[in-house]
Amino acid sequence: MSSTLSEAYNRLLQRYGRQGWWPADSPLEVMVGAVLVQNTAWRNVERAIENLREAGLLDARRLAKLHAAELAELIRPAGYYRLKAARLQNLMRLLVERYDASLERMFDADPHLLRDELLAVKGIGRETADAILLYAANQPFFVVDAYTHRVLARHGWIDFEADYDALQSHCTSELPNDVAVYNEMHALLVEVGKTHCTKKQPLCEGCPLEDMLPSSGVQEPW
Repeated sequence: MSSTLSEAYNRLLQRYGRQGWWPADSPLEVMVGAVLVQNTAWRNVERAIENLREAGLLDARRLAKLHAAELAELIRPAGYYRLKAARLQNLMRLLVERYDASLERMFDADPHLLRDELLAVKGIGRETADAILLYAANQPFFVVDAYTHRVLARHGWIDFEADYDALQSHCTSELPNDVAVYNEMHALLVEVGKTHCTKKQPLCEGCPLEDMLPSSGVQEPW
C-alpha cells in the first residue's frame, strides 16, 4: 500500500491497534445492529440487542412475524424504535421470503445484486447495506459514514461536497480490495473521528494524521 489513504491506515493502525469491529456473536446480529445503530450511539444498540437476546428473538423468522409494537418496545433503547422496528422487520422479511431465512444462501448471492436487494428494502440506505455486506457477508464494500467524510475532507483528500458514492470510490481506489483492510479502516476512521477529528472542533494536537494536513491547515467547508 503506497497511497495517501494507505499511509493514513498504517498510522491509525499503529496508534489504535486492531478494532475487532463489528462486535457481534453472529452475522444475523450484525444485520440487526446495522439497522439499530442508525442515528444513535453503539451503547444504546447493545442494550436493545441484549433485550432481543434475552427474549430469544435473535432469529429471522421470529423477528419477521413478531408484533411490531412488541418489537418496538424491546428495541426502545436504540431510539426511533417504531421506525427501526419497521425497518428491521422489512429486512428480516427479505431474508425469510427471498432466502428461506438462510444467511448462507443470502450471502452466496452475487454481492452486487444483493446490495441492490438490500437497497430496495424500505429504510435500508447505502451505509447500512454496505455494513451488512462488509461485516456480515464478508464482502469488500467500503462503509462510508460521517466520520469518514469529516476526516478525509478536513485533510483535503476529498471535497466537502463529495457524496457517498464519490467518497466510497475514492477510498476503494486508495486501498487494497480486501475485506480485512476495509473492516479495520472504517473502524479506525471512527476512532480518530471520536478522539481527534471531532464534529465541532478538531483536536489536531497528538493526532496520528496531524502532519498529513495540507500546509494551509485543517480544511473547512467555507
